[in-house]
Amino acid sequence: MRRPGWPTGFWVALAVVIVKPISWLLVKKDWRSADRLPRKGAMILATNHLSWLDPILVAHFLYNNGRWPVILAKAALFSVPGLGRAVRSLMAIPVYRGSADAIRSLEAAGKRISEEQACVMFYPEGTCTRDPDFWPMEGKTGVARLALQTGVPVIPVAHWGAQEILPYGEKRPRLLPRKTFRVLVGPPVDLSKYDGLPLQADVLREATADIMAAITALLAELREEKPPAVPFRNPAGGPGKSTDG
Repeated sequence: MRRPGWPTGFWVALAVVIVKPISWLLVKKDWRSADRLPRKGAMILATNHLSWLDPILVAHFLYNNGRWPVILAKAALFSVPGLGRAVRSLMAIPVYRGSADAIRSLEAAGKRISEEQACVMFYPEGTCTRDPDFWPMEGKTGVARLALQTGVPVIPVAHWGAQEILPYGEKRPRLLPRKTFRVLVGPPVDLSKYDGLPLQADVLREATADIMAAITALLAELREEKPPAVPFRNPAGGPGKSTDG
């Protein structure tokens, strides 16, 4: 029988066989405060985005701590022969970028949360950070909207190290010397001050800023550095209703 919020056993086993050896081979682990992850029930996991590799490494972290990550993936992947079936069977949700259909991704995530009690993983920045020092950028408002609509806790997670193995935009990983992948989980973001407020643009922007501030504070702790006073704004576009976050 399939567990709520998890794929069928075959697809879980296939993903584990592929992902875990890659993860263990590529990096050393520094995983902290995993006890803050709810072991059951719906949750939104909001994390920073540094590299095309970090979804695999964060997914391994979540799996090892008893949660299956429902990941949002580019819609184009779902039409690739073979791969499309795999990502669909692994419960990924298609992301329609720059499209009027983008709201469909949020609706699909909400359905997984309400019907499956799933752990849905979002990148609120919507893309890998363009900050020159790899700090989180301003977030897009999809995560805040979904959290305030559903009342599901937002668990902030920061990670560091994936960008040293596979920098954004590069295709060839830098495997040696072996890098350390660091993860730090925070307590749920307190969004209670927005309870009952209409989901207007200013409310969503403030709630998004709270979520991004929590992720940034965790990353500052991991890096033992001070973050910038004002988050970087992606020149490709400011905060919006992105389904990535």
